[in-house]
Amino acid sequence: MYHQPVLKNRRTLLERAEKFISDIYFTDCNLRGRLFGDTHPLESVSVFLSEKRILYSEAIQQNFQLCKVGDAFGPTWWTCWFKVVLKIPEAWRGKEVHLRWESDGEGMVWRDQQPLQGLTKEGEKTSYVLTECLKDSEPHGITLYVELACNGLFGAGKGSMIAAPDPNRKFTLQKAELVVFNQDVRELLTDFEMLVDIVKILGEGEQRGFQALFTANEMVNLCDPANPSSFAAARSLAQKFFAQKNGESQHVVHAMGHCHIDSAWLWPYEETIRKCARSWVTVIRLIENNPEFVFTCSQAQQFQWVKSWYPNLFSEIKQFVQKGQFIPVGGTWVEMDGNLPSGESMVRQFLHGQNFFKDEFAHYCKEFWLPDTFGYSAQLPQIMKGCGISRFLTQKISWNLVNTFPHNTFFWEGIDGTQVLTHFPPGNSYEMKGKVEDLINTVKNNKDKGRANHSGFLFGFGDGGGGPTQLMLDRLQRVRDTDCLPKVQMSSPDVLFSQLESDSSLLCTWVGELFLELHNGTYTTQAKIKLGNRHCEALLHDVEVASCLALCKTDSFKYPACKLQELWRLLLLNQFHDVIPGSCIEMVVEDALKYYDEIRTTGSRLLLAACESLGSTPGKGAGSSMAVLNTLPWERTEVISLPAEDAQTRLALVKVPSVGVAQVTETAEPKDSVSVTMMVGGTIMMENGLLKATIDQTGRLMSLLLLQTNRETIFEGCLGNQFTLFDDVPLYWDAWDVMDYHLQTRKPVIEVIEPAKVVRSGTHQGSVSFSLRISGKSTIRQEIVLDACCPYIKFNTQVDWEESHKFLKVEFPVQVRSPNATYEIQFGHLQRPTHRNTSWDWARFEVWGHKWADLSEHGFGVALLNDSKYGYSIHENIMTLSLLRAPKAPDANADMGHHNFTYALMPHTGPFQDALVIQYAYNLNFPLHVFHGVISEPWSAFSVNSPAVILETVKQAESRENALLIRLYESHGSSVTTTLSTSLPLHKAWHCDLLERPDSIIPVSKTTSGISLTFKPFQIRSLLLIIK
Repeated sequence: MYHQPVLKNRRTLLERAEKFISDIYFTDCNLRGRLFGDTHPLESVSVFLSEKRILYSEAIQQNFQLCKVGDAFGPTWWTCWFKVVLKIPEAWRGKEVHLRWESDGEGMVWRDQQPLQGLTKEGEKTSYVLTECLKDSEPHGITLYVELACNGLFGAGKGSMIAAPDPNRKFTLQKAELVVFNQDVRELLTDFEMLVDIVKILGEGEQRGFQALFTANEMVNLCDPANPSSFAAARSLAQKFFAQKNGESQHVVHAMGHCHIDSAWLWPYEETIRKCARSWVTVIRLIENNPEFVFTCSQAQQFQWVKSWYPNLFSEIKQFVQKGQFIPVGGTWVEMDGNLPSGESMVRQFLHGQNFFKDEFAHYCKEFWLPDTFGYSAQLPQIMKGCGISRFLTQKISWNLVNTFPHNTFFWEGIDGTQVLTHFPPGNSYEMKGKVEDLINTVKNNKDKGRANHSGFLFGFGDGGGGPTQLMLDRLQRVRDTDCLPKVQMSSPDVLFSQLESDSSLLCTWVGELFLELHNGTYTTQAKIKLGNRHCEALLHDVEVASCLALCKTDSFKYPACKLQELWRLLLLNQFHDVIPGSCIEMVVEDALKYYDEIRTTGSRLLLAACESLGSTPGKGAGSSMAVLNTLPWERTEVISLPAEDAQTRLALVKVPSVGVAQVTETAEPKDSVSVTMMVGGTIMMENGLLKATIDQTGRLMSLLLLQTNRETIFEGCLGNQFTLFDDVPLYWDAWDVMDYHLQTRKPVIEVIEPAKVVRSGTHQGSVSFSLRISGKSTIRQEIVLDACCPYIKFNTQVDWEESHKFLKVEFPVQVRSPNATYEIQFGHLQRPTHRNTSWDWARFEVWGHKWADLSEHGFGVALLNDSKYGYSIHENIMTLSLLRAPKAPDANADMGHHNFTYALMPHTGPFQDALVIQYAYNLNFPLHVFHGVISEPWSAFSVNSPAVILETVKQAESRENALLIRLYESHGSSVTTTLSTSLPLHKAWHCDLLERPDSIIPVSKTTSGISLTFKPFQIRSLLLIIK
């Protein structure tokens, strides 16, 4: 037979194949136009509209009104329940029949009281399979319900995805009909798509690309869209191409279904519950039809939601978990932010997450799974290892704006030396679609070629849920071992990491934090969420300590374990990586603040109950008998405020033992009284025997002397406590990003509303107040406080903030020269450069830290402390604390309103470790608690004899009512041996891991004075103490 020669014009052949499968061009005669066959209208569609999210059982009892395609429903965040009555035509016997449903809302099909499948146009799920081959015995008349959320996969942003939601948006029913689905057309379309993509991605320089081109062209020649009998010959050509195999050395891609669901972001927490159900029930259907399909799923909180709201779906999930196809990963309660939660919060993320997975699925997770967060603390490797995890997967560092991270597979070493095997899928996405481009990028982007020949490949719609589709699975099945593409195997995290571990001898090591060079505005955005997090972390710490002391002192006291679990889980939920960073819509902010209020209200009540159990009730006439609790592991001498019946504040100087209680005596006097003096010209002098401050009329520090050495803190000719305002307009990610160029727009805040004046000058405390105008809408009011016996000067700040795209900071130019500054992180600290020599240094123009940052040279330094801030910038000798931002997306009202916060400046001699900067930062964040009670004599439950070791946590053990869990860490970066002493009746002691599993290998060394403990730098140790 004569055969025309192959044409040499690559472009025409490629476009011919593209048009043959186009959903836009020539659909009257191309293959795509034959995907669906006959259609048939539904018998009826009726609707019920609900402002609230209601259960199926309640929804079906409502009155439904007839509606039609083209009708619009809403507004945003409402729910439409559709009752769909259908009858499949008898003539469709032997056909595959779908309910085709298209809407711009998120839908879910219900049948016989069970959710069956998600229907989301943005997630490429627009049809529900009624039957794969209609039989006479099957019911032809069916009633279904479709639950439609009036929001899209990514919420309802007005004008752009991340814009604030449009509250009045309507959502349209665009298509609702029965349709014959031609599976043979779908199979052939997938063949064509993969071949065309190979041609386009490989380009003109690859022989294999031309082979794909000529194969596709010949398939078009053979295929008559109107004649299905011609399809087999075309498919045979495609299969021959795909069956041509790779060599043995080809890179192996480990494909895993994935569905990243933000626990809240552009939608509220409540909607996430339904997103989980829509996505996961669809995954279950895919697993049933694809025996090799493996799906990975993180976040214990989301499993808990599904268990509570969709118990039958949860039962199905458990069955496939047992079969190894639905794989829980991550080990944490939520995929939390990697920077801002405290060290103890990170431990609790794993403790609650791992315990949930163990209880529900009978095993712990082996991998930490955090693909989408805004940086990764250098203490995470040790925390992971302590929770039974030695593998880590993420990919967000690929978003770096300045520097390209040099590895995809490597060992990550934390500040204590702990290493975990870390993998960044080289496709640089956690929501790939199984396309040729994804596979090629996975090989091309691998920065460890020659060191690692296996890569993870996470496929499925994500962020807003959705997950994998059958089409994605079909794409990957085509090219499991096809010359020119990496080998593809459906895999699991365990198989992937086992392969990487088995051939890890050439892998490199990255030491220290994984700093994301983007989204560094999230250290500051939504200040009230940051404050709520810090304050609630401290409150729950204090409730646990006080409850443990009460448990050991009072037989009748019952430790509030269940209530504490509830409160911790609310706090952990708010640490999700779009909530605590502030990159969420206003509805989420409102929910988060409500949860913080709940923690504060209930936590304060629990704390008071525990405190009152520690002392005897004051007798008649002893109404002023006050006691004080110190939850920190060192003795504290501080000025406190006492409850007063009139408006006058009563102050007292108290000394309280470590982790203990004492009676308040109002007669104690400090060695040096505080004096505050107004000088000629309006400057004010404040002095307490340790510090001497000079303040100008605008509240700025002209001088701060450390009296012990007469050393000046403020750089010559400069002023400290200088508020500055910056223009803050990022490139796109408004709530997320602050760009380096904002530094060029600095404007000092100097307009005085009320000049500095003396508020208090007395034995215990001195204070000065002033107020400034930021703009016509925003003001600052501040009280500068100097307490007796206190080595820092405190700035109690109130801001009324009504700005747009502005950034408020406060600066302290100090008399210190050092190439590095030190920042507190979880269970330790690290150093970052104060210069901008390299692009890596420059990218750290805005960094994160916790309660303190320090800039020191030999013999002298200055620490900047705070009670609720996380953003810092220390460049050369200027220490800057970031205070407030004003982004307009995705929350148009972000940070608007009234704010209260405190920061402090602490000059010191010697290293910050020896100056007890760490301890004083704790003191600022964990105030002493005053309560009514009588303490016969001061009492201490625990003490540690080395200032390097912090007793961080005292709580009841998870599984033993008569045991306490004690957690300590080395804070100086030193190797040290210390003794933990306790006055409690100790029976036994064990070392344990962070999941509180006893470790019998490490013996506990008990001496007459207590338990002897040895620490390496930044090491975390946990003990189980059995109390008699």
